[in-house]
Amino acid sequence: MPRSLDLFLAALAPTIWGSTYIITTELLPDGYPMTAAMLRALPAGLLLLVLTRTLPHGKWLVRSFVLGALNFSIFWWLLFVAAYQLPGGVAATVGAIQPLIVLYLSKLLLDQSVRPVAVIAGIGGILGVSLLVLTPRAALDGVGILAALGGAVSMAFGTVLTRKWQPPVPALVFTSWQLTAGGLLLLPVVIFSEPALPPLDMGAVIGFTYLGLVGGALTYFFWFRGIARLGPATVAPLGLLSPVAATLLGLIILGETLSPFQAGGMVLVLISVWLGQHAQRNPPMAAPQASPTPISEKF
Repeated sequence: MPRSLDLFLAALAPTIWGSTYIITTELLPDGYPMTAAMLRALPAGLLLLVLTRTLPHGKWLVRSFVLGALNFSIFWWLLFVAAYQLPGGVAATVGAIQPLIVLYLSKLLLDQSVRPVAVIAGIGGILGVSLLVLTPRAALDGVGILAALGGAVSMAFGTVLTRKWQPPVPALVFTSWQLTAGGLLLLPVVIFSEPALPPLDMGAVIGFTYLGLVGGALTYFFWFRGIARLGPATVAPLGLLSPVAATLLGLIILGETLSPFQAGGMVLVLISVWLGQHAQRNPPMAAPQASPTPISEKF
């Protein structure tokens, strides 16, 4: 498959994730971040697990729970906390540091060099996102900022370890393992720390369904597939498309306005994403292929 198509599919994931903020604030009941994260992960993971009919075995069971925690349990919980505490795409400003974290984690864990152009692209992305969403009307909350930063660190570790720990199974199977593990880790936390959800209206049902199937299962399949084929340092800058999408949705759905500074920030983000792709000149290592001897159990 052409590299351009791999990039396009990987870029769809953060573009769709940009809708998380507006879905959370406009459709979901307020004050249930862990429940929202669990309902986004577990039903979608179980559905994919039934479709793929492949269970992790041995070390892949442990790794699935580690990655499920980093990519889903911790990240989504903090993402929902940030979305409840911060307006619009402000959380994405802090999250924009993630590509830089991925660069240095890739050097540490994957022995990949850090290219100056990639660092420049990462800094440009942070500046662009700041111009895009940090307006005088944007109120900052300490808890929300810490949650957004913690989410960026968690996702960065999950992105790099997803490339380091590539199982000999298709990406859809790997996605099902992580989603299910992430949801299971959140389930006891939800039971003991949050009250039961109130009766859900149709908007909340649609919101949870969308976040689980589209914002979870489909997009993370594209994301993990891109990491395997292109490498984390190439895929991570695509995450900067999320605040761009969030801002555009705010313009279209909420009637928000775009200042010249915000428009300039959007352009700077897109340039940074482009630079981030071209900074990785050496082709990434080929993703491990499925083993003829399955390491997983069928059911």
